[in-house]
Amino acid sequence: MENNKTEFTVKGEQLLEKIKQLLHEGNIRRIIIKDVKGNIFMEIPLTIGVVGTALLPVLAAVGALAALVSDFTIQIIKRDDPDIK
Repeated sequence: MENNKTEFTVKGEQLLEKIKQLLHEGNIRRIIIKDVKGNIFMEIPLTIGVVGTALLPVLAAVGALAALVSDFTIQIIKRDDPDIK
């Protein structure tokens, strides 16, 4: 299975909202949050069925991270086939 990777940059104050948006889009296997130098701050592996309260600690950590750094690069890795787990 080949992964589809996308990267984009967001400001710190936009980080949490963008992560929430990506989580609602679905079909994402992993979200990687990096600083502009490429240092990885957080990797969020997403499995099918992870929803709601299971994500609250992750979102709290993302919110705290957003307060520390001004610019982030978010890399998303999507599944090619949503039926493949």
